[in-house]
Amino acid sequence: MQIRFTKMQGAGNDFVVLDETQGRLGLSAGQYRFLADRHFGVGADQILTVRPSPAEGIDFEYVIHNADGGEVEQCGNGARCFARFVHDKGLSGKDTLRVLTKGGVIAPRLTPDGRVTVDMGQPQFEPAQVPFDASGLSPVGQGLGQKWPLALDGKALIATVLVAVASMGNPHAVQLVDDVDTAPVQETGPLIENHVRFPQRVNAGFLQIVDRTHVRLRVFERGVGETLACGTGACAAVAVGIRLGLLDNEVQVDTRGGRLTIAWSGADPDSVFMTGPATTVFEGQIDIPDTTL
Repeated sequence: MQIRFTKMQGAGNDFVVLDETQGRLGLSAGQYRFLADRHFGVGADQILTVRPSPAEGIDFEYVIHNADGGEVEQCGNGARCFARFVHDKGLSGKDTLRVLTKGGVIAPRLTPDGRVTVDMGQPQFEPAQVPFDASGLSPVGQGLGQKWPLALDGKALIATVLVAVASMGNPHAVQLVDDVDTAPVQETGPLIENHVRFPQRVNAGFLQIVDRTHVRLRVFERGVGETLACGTGACAAVAVGIRLGLLDNEVQVDTRGGRLTIAWSGADPDSVFMTGPATTVFEGQIDIPDTTL
């Protein structure tokens, strides 16, 4: 099967974008993996699919598959690329969209400076909402937040890490580190991602606070590995930092792929807003095998 695609990136988090507004492609998990493969396919952290409105008051449906072929709830950098794609392709003339994801409705907005701002919704911190199994654990309180001791297996350089858990429509475990450049992301990231206390696995964030308005961040993403940027990871990390009393309400987040601006009032009913770049890299078509491993 031959399909057309658009390759995009937001702060180095890269995507293959598929247009299914005129009909479903019906791809399997193996075919999504093929597209994401950097040797045999196009290469991407996630595959993003644009589908028509599923309900009144919704402009599009936004479907996300990770590089491992699994469907996930949310992708913030992808949401910005999604908005840029539907605008550039003439699928919508609106500057602000209402888009349904598996994790809920989001509202990306194109800004005059060419960046995209996304209303990422309200962060959730209750363990059951992440979800995170906190049974038998005693949290360490800080500000309005909590950090939970997470025991790692024998492969870890550190036996126990303190993580603050949050959901931005998908699960995150954020730990504070002195320096993201020396943080053991590759060693402990997979152990946190697949930890038994996270029944849906988790995105592992490593947060370095430079000052109250500036942080550095690395994220080991669920089903992908470390990426150059993670939009929901940036939102979760800043929300956690605000809850812990360490950050102001607007923060510049430096990832390895670029800078994101995250803003949150700190009030429970309010949404987190993320602003950052969204760029088309190239377009093409590719033959996808009918069957893939």
